[in-house]
Amino acid sequence: MNNPAILALADGSVFRGISIGADGQTSGEVVFNTAMTGYQEILTDPSYLRQIVTLTYPHIGNTGINAEDVESAQVCAAGLVIRDLPRLASSFRSQQALDEYLRAQGKVGIADIDTRRLTRLLRDKGAQNGAILAGSAAQGDDAAERAIALAREFPGLKGMDLAREVSTKERLEWHQGQWTLGKGYSKSEELELPYHVVAYDFGTKYNILRMLTERGCRLTIVPAETSAEEVLALNPDGVFLANGPGDPEPCDYAINAIKVFCERKLPVFGICLGHQLLSLASGAQTVKMVNGHHGANHPVLDIDSGKVLITSQNHGFATDENTLPDNLRATHRSLFDGTLQGVERTDCPAFSFQGHPEASPGPQDMAPLFDRFVAILAERANA
Repeated sequence: MNNPAILALADGSVFRGISIGADGQTSGEVVFNTAMTGYQEILTDPSYLRQIVTLTYPHIGNTGINAEDVESAQVCAAGLVIRDLPRLASSFRSQQALDEYLRAQGKVGIADIDTRRLTRLLRDKGAQNGAILAGSAAQGDDAAERAIALAREFPGLKGMDLAREVSTKERLEWHQGQWTLGKGYSKSEELELPYHVVAYDFGTKYNILRMLTERGCRLTIVPAETSAEEVLALNPDGVFLANGPGDPEPCDYAINAIKVFCERKLPVFGICLGHQLLSLASGAQTVKMVNGHHGANHPVLDIDSGKVLITSQNHGFATDENTLPDNLRATHRSLFDGTLQGVERTDCPAFSFQGHPEASPGPQDMAPLFDRFVAILAERANA
């Protein structure tokens, strides 16, 4: 715990602390996340690819790491920034300490820095490119200069097609339902699965798939670049568009496929990147946000009902509401900054939500979106 580490931003800001992960260096877009819990789910969320995550809650690592709470097969975040790493982890489910986990995953992290100062910088100036040097890489009189140079070399997420990088390379079947204390995750063979849904893997979180399975969906997961013709040949009852990292605009392969599904009136449900891709396929435009939304306490307005829902968020791009075509209407709006959070097509059964309604981590206010999708599948099956 005495190895040095340095975090530098592209604007020249430098933070010195201690290394809590592997030795080495990393670069990416530095963002802050305001969630108080769920650091393991955040680290393994593929939507954080090429991003260095700053957690604003001061004590991270309190409950350790366990094998059940991952949202993908590995840590996807480029690096971790925290204020304090407790020396003891207290949880009956803990199997490993956070710093040990980061080292095992080959990921760098930095602790003992003023995360309040860093958060203010990011809030005022927007998400910035940054770099972490840890261990031997952080030693030497020129370490700060090297860190700043590495931060400035990062090209930024605008224009990056990262869905290809995190997507599965082959077609898969999903066999896991939701978690129950003392029992673990249910298995698909224990459930009734009347609906066949093809899920595009742009970087999906496991719990999204679990919630669809628990509601009766037999899932076939396909690579991000799978054509519409290949999906239609599987004869699905509906299509799910997953979350994922990077800029949605370069994902023309997905946009073209979604257009076909909408033309065929196939039920479509999108989350996060999937929401942005549905918007682009429908004729709207997307924009890079100044800060993005990262946290588990974001209020969102359901425009139709007037209800305010507390949601989990993780995105740096958004659909521009001013560009919505006539066949795409707004359904949800952020009460933090007014950005668009949900849309639905008026000419086909397709809808999407910007946040992460699977609540890993976060509140479960948006879980009824999954119920809505399954209700559409059931209505069509009984028609």
